[in-house]
Amino acid sequence: MSEKPKKRVWARWVVLAAIILGLFLFTGFFGIGLGIKPIMPHVYLPGEKLSETPLFGGFYITNTFVGLILADIVVILLAIGVSRGVKNGKMVLTGISGAVEALMEMLYGITEGTAGKWAKQIFPWFATITLLVLAANWSGLIPGNETIGLVHHYDGHGYDLKQVGPFTTIWDESTAGDEHHGDYAIIPFLRPVSTDLNFTFALAVVAVVMIQYFGFKAQGVNYLTKFWNTKTLFSKPIFGVIDFGVGLLELVSEFSKVLSFAFRLFGNMFAGAVLLFVIGSLVPVFAQSMFYLLEFFVGLIQAIVFGMLTMVFMAQATQGHGDEHHEEAHA
Repeated sequence: MSEKPKKRVWARWVVLAAIILGLFLFTGFFGIGLGIKPIMPHVYLPGEKLSETPLFGGFYITNTFVGLILADIVVILLAIGVSRGVKNGKMVLTGISGAVEALMEMLYGITEGTAGKWAKQIFPWFATITLLVLAANWSGLIPGNETIGLVHHYDGHGYDLKQVGPFTTIWDESTAGDEHHGDYAIIPFLRPVSTDLNFTFALAVVAVVMIQYFGFKAQGVNYLTKFWNTKTLFSKPIFGVIDFGVGLLELVSEFSKVLSFAFRLFGNMFAGAVLLFVIGSLVPVFAQSMFYLLEFFVGLIQAIVFGMLTMVFMAQATQGHGDEHHEEAHA
């Protein structure tokens, strides 16, 4: 007889205890709670320095850099887990490794249907970018993300402090109306690296550079005719000018891909982080749960969209352009 799956009853009690604790600490529920007002972080676009001392040269450790290291570690651990499962001869992977395997199979099927014979060379880039962006996006759902950090002085705005423990400071409401109240906020230890434009821009540059690489690898120097098409400029002046203009537009579009990639991912994830922060500051216990689910799917969709667009552009770069297709058809 097969064993019945064990029910994790304890997980329900953990969730219930967390809800009750949140009500008691932050809302003053039924007049018996503490009603703590935590010091809030500020909405800040660039990554914030965790130390005033540079690590080396002019390089500082920022909270988004910590998020990048965390995302890299997650991707490496996933790769190791799947690799060990395959090497151990498991026919069906289970748990997180099985979910990663299913995702990879789906991505490879999409790549094979789009890139054809180039699928094996393009797929590693598609899969790596997708997993890295996914890990970066979902790191924003870790409890304490963007809320646990260092108290830092901000000129002109912030909160006053009130010590309630050896490691805890909260907002002192009694001095909120004081003209000389303190200007303090939180610099979180961890922040999703996908909310930093430096990361999204760098990843976009890598993606666009590799698109050009596959274009030259597949077509050689002829790939440049996509951007500088003068073959029919004199033999067919009207169509030649049109082809030449289209080539220049293609060149502009290659540069615009960097901005499109970078700002699409950055805008969606930064807006999501701000949304969670605002909702959590207004209703810190219940309302965030539905928005966490929303951000879970947004993070997944944005990772797949970024990777898929990169894969599609790589596949397009390996294909011929213009008259080359017609010549092959008549050959």
